[in-house]
Amino acid sequence: MSTVDYSVEVPAVQGRLSLSEIEELVAKPLDSKPDKKFYIALGISTSVLGIGAICLLITFLNGVGMWGNNQPVSWGFPIVNFVFWVGIGHAGTLISAILFLLRQKWRTGIARFAEAMTIFAVMCAGIFPVIHTGRPWLAGYLMPYPNQHSLWVNFTSPLVWDVFAVSVYFTVSLVFWYTGLIPDFATLRDRTTSKIKKTIYSIFSLGWRHSTRHWQHYEKAYVILAGFATPLVLSVHTIVSFDFAVSIMPGWHTTIFPPYFVAGAIFSGFAMVVTVLIFVRKIFDLQNIITIDHLEKMNKVILATGMMVGYAYGMEFFIAWYSGVQFEQFVFINRAFGPYAWAYWIMVSCNVFIPQLFWFKKIRRSVPVMLIIVIFVNVGMWFERFVIVVTSLHRDYLPSSWGMYAPTLYDAGILLGSFGLFFTLVILFTKALPVVSISEVKAVADGAQPSHHGGEKHG
Repeated sequence: MSTVDYSVEVPAVQGRLSLSEIEELVAKPLDSKPDKKFYIALGISTSVLGIGAICLLITFLNGVGMWGNNQPVSWGFPIVNFVFWVGIGHAGTLISAILFLLRQKWRTGIARFAEAMTIFAVMCAGIFPVIHTGRPWLAGYLMPYPNQHSLWVNFTSPLVWDVFAVSVYFTVSLVFWYTGLIPDFATLRDRTTSKIKKTIYSIFSLGWRHSTRHWQHYEKAYVILAGFATPLVLSVHTIVSFDFAVSIMPGWHTTIFPPYFVAGAIFSGFAMVVTVLIFVRKIFDLQNIITIDHLEKMNKVILATGMMVGYAYGMEFFIAWYSGVQFEQFVFINRAFGPYAWAYWIMVSCNVFIPQLFWFKKIRRSVPVMLIIVIFVNVGMWFERFVIVVTSLHRDYLPSSWGMYAPTLYDAGILLGSFGLFFTLVILFTKALPVVSISEVKAVADGAQPSHHGGEKHG
C-alpha cells in the first residue's frame, strides 16, 4: 500500500534552474529584437484597437444616439463593459497582495503579470463611464475641486463613489506594481550594455543597490502596500455593485450584490489571467517558472469562485420568491424564460456548469482544455453583466413602457476596441518589462536559501 507524503512541497521553479539561468530566461524577451510573431500579434491587436477608435470617433461626431441605448434601457453596453473590465482587474491585486500576505510561494511566477493586467483592465474600464456621459470633456467635474461654475459632486450618488473607488484602486495598484519592479530595474540596469537602456533603468530603479538596508525598506513598504491593497479588492467591486443595489429597481435592489459581485470579479479575473498566461508561458519558454502547478491552483480558485457565483444565482431566485414581491418575482422569471432567456442560459452554462469540469485533475492540468474553459468563463461573465443590466430594465412596471434593447455595430466596435487596447498593452508590456519578478522567483528557487541540515543535532 503506497502512501502520499503531503509534506513534500511542489517547487515554485521547476527544472533545477540556476539563479543566473532564471535571470537570463526572464530577461531574454527584453534583450532580443522583436520577431515576426511579435509584429503579427501587435498588428492584430492594434487593428482591433483601431476599429474601436473609429467607432468612438463616429460617436463623438454624432452623439450617443449611435448606440442601442433607449428607454427604458438607458444603461446599455457602456456600463456592461465597465463592470466587466473592473472585474477583470481584480485578480491581479488578489494574486499579488493577498497571496503575498499569506506567504504563498506559487504567486511568484504569475504575480507580476497579474498586476500589469490589473492596470490595463482598469484603464479599459475607465473609458466607458466617461463616454457614457455623452460629454467626456466634462469628466473633470466628477472630482470635487473648487471651480468657477460653483459645481460640486453629488456625494450621495454611488456613481460618484465609483470615481473615487476606481481611481484609488488604480493608483494603489500602479504604485504596488512599480514598487515590485524596482529590484528588477536594478538587475536590468546592471546587466545591460546599452547606454540608453542603462540610463532608463537607472532612473526607474531609484538608486537601488541590492543592499541589505534597501531590502529591509522594500519589504516593509511592500507589506504595507499589500495590506492597503487587499481591502481595495473587496471594496472596489462592492461599490460598483452599489450602482445597482442601492436603487429600488426590481432585480437590482438586493443585499447579495456586494459579495456576489466580488466573487464574480475574482472568478472572471482569474480566468483572464489564465487565458493570457497560457500564451505567455509558451511564447517566452517560461514553462519552468509559470508551471502547470501554478495554472492548476488558479483553476481551483476559478472552480471555488464559480460555485459561489452559482450559489448567488440560486439565492437571487429564492429571495425573489421568499420576498413575496410580485415585481421581483416577475423580473427573475422574465430573465430565465423571457425574450432574453438565451443570454441568461449562456451565462449559467458558462459560469456554473462548464467550470465544474475542473473537479477532474486531468482537466485542471490540460492546457488546451483549460484554455477553452476559461474563455467560456470570460464570455459567461460578460453575459452576466448584460443580463443584470438589460433584463432588469427592458420591462418596467407598466407594460406600455416595455421595450427591447439591441446593440448596434458601434456598441460592438467599441467593445472590440477595448479588447484591442487591453491586448496591445499586454503585448507591449511583455517586450518592455519582465513578465515575471526576477527577484521573487530567485528567492524561491532551489539553492536560494541556505541549508542547515548538516548542523542538525539528533537527540
